[in-house]
Amino acid sequence: MQLPESITICEVGPRDGLQNEKHILSAQRKIELINDVVNAGVKVVEIGSFVSPKAVPQLADTDEVAKGIARRPEVEYRALISNLKGMERAIFAGITKVKLTVSASESHNKSNWNRSTTEVIRGFYDAMELAAKSGLEVSGAISTAFGCPFEGNIPRKQILDLVQTFISMGVTEISLSDTTGMAYPSQVYEVGKRARELFPSVRFWLHLHNTRGLAMANMLAGMQAGIVRFDASFSGLGGCPYAPGASGNVATEDVIHMCDLININTGINLDKMIEIAQEVRQDVRHETESFILKAGKSLVLSTRDLDKLKREV
Repeated sequence: MQLPESITICEVGPRDGLQNEKHILSAQRKIELINDVVNAGVKVVEIGSFVSPKAVPQLADTDEVAKGIARRPEVEYRALISNLKGMERAIFAGITKVKLTVSASESHNKSNWNRSTTEVIRGFYDAMELAAKSGLEVSGAISTAFGCPFEGNIPRKQILDLVQTFISMGVTEISLSDTTGMAYPSQVYEVGKRARELFPSVRFWLHLHNTRGLAMANMLAGMQAGIVRFDASFSGLGGCPYAPGASGNVATEDVIHMCDLININTGINLDKMIEIAQEVRQDVRHETESFILKAGKSLVLSTRDLDKLKREV
C-alpha cells in the first residue's frame, strides 16, 4: 500500500463528540479536555460550534470555552459555524479559524439548518466578508458527502460542485464528511483521488464516522488517495442529531494505535490519549465505541502472550 509517512489528526471530540451527549459537560471540563489533548500532542482541535444554543444545547457555552483554553501558538483551535452570527461570536471569543459547513444533501440541509443548500451557501458570503475584514482563516466542510439517510447516494458531481463553490469564495481547505457512516473504501478512494486531481491547491480533510465499522478502512483508502488530514474523536464519541442512525466518529486512540503499528507518524502520544478517552467515558456516563478501550493495545497483548509462552516452555 502507498501510505504516507505522517498524517495530521484534528481532535473533534469537544465539538462533534459532545454535541449528541445527553449528559452535558461543564465549560470548565471541556476546557480541561482541550488542554489535555493538546498536551498529548494534538496540533488541531475543534473546540465547539457557534450555532443556536436551542438547537445544540450541549455546545451553548462554546464562547466561554474559547476564552478559557490555554492557547499555544503552534496549535490550531477551530470552531464550526453556519452563518454571519456564528462568525461574529467566533470573533468576539477570540477564535482565529472557523469552519463553514453545508450538506451535499438538500434533505439533510433542511433537517440540519432548516434551509435549502442554496440558502445555506448564500449566508456564507456575508460571513466570508467579515472574516476577511477580521483576519480569520476559514475552512469548509461538506456533510453527507458519501451518502445521506434521506436521499441515499450523493452524485459525485454534486460534491465536486460544492468544492468549486467553496473555492470561488476563497476557501481552500475543505473537509469531505461521512456524516452518516455510509462510506466504503473504494468510494472514498475514488472521490478523494478525483477531488485531489481536479483541485490540487485544496487541502482536503476526511471526517469519518464508524457507524458501520468501516471508518478505519475508509481512512486507509483516503491515505492511498493522497489525503493526509483526518478528523477523529476521543473515545469514539459523536453523531449528528439530524442524521438518523449516525453514530460516533472514528476513535482518536484507535487511529493513533493503527498508525503506530504501521509506522505512520501522528505526533500524538497514544498512552496519554487512552487516558483521556478513559476519562471521557466516565464523563459521559456510558460505554463508548473505542476498540482500544475495550481490548487494549495490540503490542501490549502480544508481549503478554509471548511472556506466557516463555514461561510455559
